[in-house]
Parts: sequence; C-alpha cells; structure tokens
Amino acid sequence: MQFAAIVRASAEVAQSPARTRKIEILADTLRAANAAEAGIVTAYLMGELPQGKLGLGYATLRDARASEAAVTPTLDVTDVDAACAALAGVRGRGAHGKRARILRDLLGHMTAPEQDFFFKLALGELRQGALQAVVAEAVAKAANVEPDDLRRAVMLAGELRVVAAAALGEGKAALSRFKLAVLSPVQPMLAQPADDLPSTLAELGQASIEWKLDGARVQVHKSGDSVRVFSRQLNDVTAAVPEVVEAVRALPSQKLVLDGEAIALREDARPRPFQETMRRFGRRIDVDELRAEIPLTCFFFDLLHIDGADLLTQPLVTRASLLQDLVPEGARVPGITTHDLHAAQAFMQRALAAGHEGVMLKDLSAPYEAGRRGASWRKLKPVRTLDLVVLAAEWGSGRRQGHLSNIHLGARDPDGGEFVMLGKTFKGMTDAMLAEQTQAFLQREVGREGNVVYVRPELVVEIAFDGVQRSQRYPGGVALRFARVLRYRPDRSPETADTIGSVQALLRDGHEEDSLEDSDDVS
Repeated sequence: MQFAAIVRASAEVAQSPARTRKIEILADTLRAANAAEAGIVTAYLMGELPQGKLGLGYATLRDARASEAAVTPTLDVTDVDAACAALAGVRGRGAHGKRARILRDLLGHMTAPEQDFFFKLALGELRQGALQAVVAEAVAKAANVEPDDLRRAVMLAGELRVVAAAALGEGKAALSRFKLAVLSPVQPMLAQPADDLPSTLAELGQASIEWKLDGARVQVHKSGDSVRVFSRQLNDVTAAVPEVVEAVRALPSQKLVLDGEAIALREDARPRPFQETMRRFGRRIDVDELRAEIPLTCFFFDLLHIDGADLLTQPLVTRASLLQDLVPEGARVPGITTHDLHAAQAFMQRALAAGHEGVMLKDLSAPYEAGRRGASWRKLKPVRTLDLVVLAAEWGSGRRQGHLSNIHLGARDPDGGEFVMLGKTFKGMTDAMLAEQTQAFLQREVGREGNVVYVRPELVVEIAFDGVQRSQRYPGGVALRFARVLRYRPDRSPETADTIGSVQALLRDGHEEDSLEDSDDVS
C-alpha cells in the first residue's frame, strides 16, 4: 500500500464530522492493507509510529526537508517503516549525521502532502479526529469481528496494531489467541470519579471499599523465580523497585499476576509526597542508594491470575477471596465490604486520617475489565480532581519572569479529536515546579503566538477545582472554577486523561456554579 493512501485517508477523516463516516473511511483503508502492512497502517492511522518516538524535533525535520518535494507518490508504507526503523537504530559516534542523511533521503522521496503528514506523525501532532478508539472500531469492521471481542484482545495484548494485524489477516479465530500471559502486561482497569459516598453506595449496594492510596500503580507478574513489574503505562520498571520484586517472589504460588500500588511511606506510615514515590520509578542506576533514602511499600488490591487460572472474568468477590488467602494482610490495601453508609463514612474518615486520598468503591460482582474506565470502580476524594493535558503555557511576569506559568488545560475527546480546552491556571505551582515545567514545555514546543508557547499534548496534570461553569469562552461550553495544580502525573498518558464528556456531565449532575459571564470569580 502506498504511503499516500494513508495521507489521503487521514485527510478525509479529518474533514468528516460523523463518527460512522470516519470508521468507514478507515475500514476501507485497512482492508486494502496486506498482512505485512496491516500493523504499520493501523499505527499510522492512529497517529503513531510503530517504533515509538524517534526524538525528532521540528527544526530537525524542517532542515532535512528537500527544497522541492517529489511530484508523484512512490513510497510504500513498508518503505517509510524501514526508514523509521533505521532512524531508531542509529547509535554512537556520528549518529546525528547518519540520522540526518536517512531523514533527508526519506523526505526527498515524499510529496508535499506526504511530508506534512510525516511531520505530524513524527512529532505526535496528528489530529485527525480518529485515534485508538475510532481506529479500533474500524479494524473490527474491516476484519468482520465483534468490537467487544477486538477490544478485549487489545486489552490483553497491550497494543492495537498487533491485534489488528492478526484480525485483518485471520479474522475472529485470531482473537482467541490473545490471552493473559504471565510476564506480559495487560492494560489496567480504571475507575470513574464518584459524586459522593451516599449515592454511590446506594447504587452499588453491598460493595468493596478500599483506601485510595496516593502511590504508583503497579502490575506484578511472577513465574517461578522470575518477577517483572510494570507501570500503569505498561513500562517495565522491575529494576527500579527491588522491594516489590522481593515481596512477590516470597509468595507461595508459582504463577501470579497482581494489581497494586507502590508507595513511599514515612516512619509513621503516612504517605510521603507523590513526587518522592515517582523518583523511585525514574531511577535505573544507584537503585540501592535511593532505596535506602526512599523505601517503597507495595499494597495489592486485585489478583488476575494464579497458578494457571485466569481470573479476569471472575467477579471481584472471588478474586478478593483468593487474594486474601494468598497475600498477607499487611501487604493488602485496607478495605471493608459493606452496604452500610455509616460504616463506609467511618472507613473513609480513617483513610483520610491516615493521610490517603480517599476511597475506592467497587462492584463485588464485576469482572476485571482490563483497559476500561467503567462504572464498576469509583474513586472518591474530598477534593474534586481531573487528569487533564497541558496544551500551552504563557510566559510569567514579576516573580515568575522567565518561567512558563499560566497553563492551558485540555480534556480528551473520546473520539480522538483535538483536546478540548477548559481554561487556564497558574495556581498551586511551586518554584521547583515552575522551573521543571518550563524546561518540559520548551522540549515539547510546537509553536508560539505572542506570549503563548504551544506544546505537544503529552503532559498530564492533576487539577483540583471547586466546580464547573457554563462558558462561551471555551469550545466545550464548560470551564473549571478555581482550578489549581496538584501535581504532574508522569505515570499517566494523555489517552487516559478525563474526557470532555465527563466534565460536561458535572453540569447535568448539579455541580455547576454561576456561568462565567455572570461571575468574575474564576481562575
């Protein structure tokens, strides 16, 4: 398949407002791919490179662009993929020059539209209104498989392009091959925000209620003496967390997959700041030295596999019982099972008194829905928060002169379109945070307009807010009231950020304040 066919399909998708039409265009494109191309085409249509980020900045791409583009398309998707693989593989002395030559040769064979598309692809800037969720539906349509079956396979495989290549080549039969494999991560189950304790408990009935720890999500796999630890984003962090490895290796079962939270605690068992926990996950050298300074404790709350038995489809009550038999009490997240509101409120107060964020409420009958942010799990914190994506930042003045300060906040469009701006905030930032975010923003800069620096939407920030307001200033029709930065979340990706729909729902659920046009009391 020619690379130009992907470029044309992307342009058509961007111009089509209807989700069904987007899916049709993508499905037609996917059907035209052969077995060797299917995974590559799927990645390109999602706006990704199979090799991941190549470390190419806009200036590097601009300098490598030929003065005259090719007139006629000649490149196949496999040609582009081979060049990207070569770019990713360049190492050592003279690497910069080698990468420049490969890039110049690749861009020199591209037409102008192909070059523009590749720039966006390499920079992670492709915004065509169709990312993974829409492409997944298109793959299901093209392969003639049920969307739910395909999504489940993706959750177990960890990435869509691998499943797409199998489904497009073999159909439904291929999906049955994707099972939970010990030592290979699966996408974690996620939680929705809860409105309040009384209404959530009334909806769930008898529920599991657990402390919500302010740590780092980990998925731990054990096979004999081999133990591997994966982060929320499925990165292998085994070398950084030897305490977690040792704790799971000591458990009696031979094969395990556990879901839990690793957290740095003070001597009085209260949590240290989240940033201290995350320091452990960024270290690959001198781990023992940092371990002595910031020891980690791991608490487990779910069991996905034990000694040959997959538990994903089992109800939580079954998984919790097996976990209780396997893991000592001190290594489990504290929890109770109740339908009594007073007991639930008292339990939540104990969690808060111990310094933790709040509680999780879970449906006892629910399976483990890997990769889903479903209603079976609810998170409840006294302070309402959202995970949003930084879209831009403004240069500060006064004490903040020289720092990028006022950040523009975006919610995710679940259909894969542009992130939807909800407002700005400069509140809650420490001097250290200002310095760190300025450096991070400039590394991701994609353009400027006056005082504003626009950045690639890669950084997730946890924002606290007091309410939501109707607003004509922002495209989603809603803005946050008294938004303030709690912390950046390097453990989370933009694909897991809160959606514009979830924010708009707060208006419908009675959490709105006076409109922006009627109030000056906004951040």
